[in-house]
Amino acid sequence: MIETGDLAELLAGHLPKQRWFGGGDPVTAAVEIRAVTELRQGWPGALHVIAEVPAAGGTQGHRYQLFVGLRPPDEIEVFLEGKAEAYMGDVETTQGPAHAYDAVYDPELALDLLHHVAPDISAERARVLLVEQSNTSIVFDERHIMKLFRRLSDGGNPDIEVTTALARVGFEGVVRPEAVWQRDGDDLAVVNEFLAGASEGLSLALTSLRDLYDRRLPPEDCGGDFAPQARRLGIVTAKLHLAMAEAFGTTDPDPRSWADDMLAQLERLGDVSVDTGAVRARYERLAATADAGRALRVHGDLHLGQVMRTDAGWFVLDFEGEPDRPVEERRRPSSPLRDVAGMLRSFHYAAEVALRDRGEEVTDELAALAGAWEERNSFAFSEGYRAVSGIDALLPSDEGCDLVQSAFELDKAVYEVAYEQAHRPDWEAIPRAAVERLLERA
Repeated sequence: MIETGDLAELLAGHLPKQRWFGGGDPVTAAVEIRAVTELRQGWPGALHVIAEVPAAGGTQGHRYQLFVGLRPPDEIEVFLEGKAEAYMGDVETTQGPAHAYDAVYDPELALDLLHHVAPDISAERARVLLVEQSNTSIVFDERHIMKLFRRLSDGGNPDIEVTTALARVGFEGVVRPEAVWQRDGDDLAVVNEFLAGASEGLSLALTSLRDLYDRRLPPEDCGGDFAPQARRLGIVTAKLHLAMAEAFGTTDPDPRSWADDMLAQLERLGDVSVDTGAVRARYERLAATADAGRALRVHGDLHLGQVMRTDAGWFVLDFEGEPDRPVEERRRPSSPLRDVAGMLRSFHYAAEVALRDRGEEVTDELAALAGAWEERNSFAFSEGYRAVSGIDALLPSDEGCDLVQSAFELDKAVYEVAYEQAHRPDWEAIPRAAVERLLERA
């Protein structure tokens, strides 16, 4: 329907504008089209595309999945209003000239895609979740949600693998997949029940913080105190780790390997303003410990944006791990304290984002309130986590917990600096300040 060369040229301009693209740099090498499937003929047309972007230095690049919509130039695409990043450009097709665009935003084509992925599920309405994430999620009739994986992982997608295994062992904090779309060994999409009426953890935290900053009272005296929810979230996280241990087993820890992964991430940072010598020294302390607890499959990117609160409790989402880390690293067994560290970093992020959202000067009073909120909720989460029976068997001693957890917190902050440099430069100061603070700890 489209010449391969024309399609590759469109994608070379389109991909770098997407949040889910691997890095913020322009595509300097030719995009390679690996597969094109015509999912719908006529107008509007729809193509399923697998494209590969070569990496720098000739190493293996990343493969991306795209759903390309095609409509004639005289049609007005109301669904694309305000979504400039979704428009790919004009292109010649076998049916004549057409606008090419990201078809997930086209309700008609999105419903076609659902029928292709999950023929047994019917729906009449479709909408894209307009949130920042590394994949694309489409909600159908407020009953089902499809996650379209954008960057494809060799050997299948970890999210499908983990949620299926956790559901099998009876962990109630995940949603079991309703349908999975696979092709040639790739996991392309998954359809789950949509948690209607659920609230994202980050949204709940930001509501609590807005109340705190408006009232200027200690966190425990505010009506929107988040600490009870943080404690329940700690309990669910511990139960998640126990279920992970049951589903995948545990192994002896390898702190040397953990530290090597952290050092590799530090090298990817490429930022000389971070005290890399001090960071390396902290990682080497982790590598040398003989008190590291057990190693197991973990979430790998646990934060407030990855959890949803419903009337039934907390649900954990998105088990793909941190998108800018190599997938083989994300699959390796690690310390459960890696997830604990990720959530504690998220409390800091939430407090800082809420301050920025106010659009006013951050006074000493507001900064102190932010610190108090972070401290209170970090304590509540940790208390809930350690209260779950059996979790101590996966953890180091108290002294070992401090060493291992602090190393993972520092690694997470370093990762965040690199991530913000590539995706949200205006936010880089948040994790950079965290790196400095964590290095000051004894």
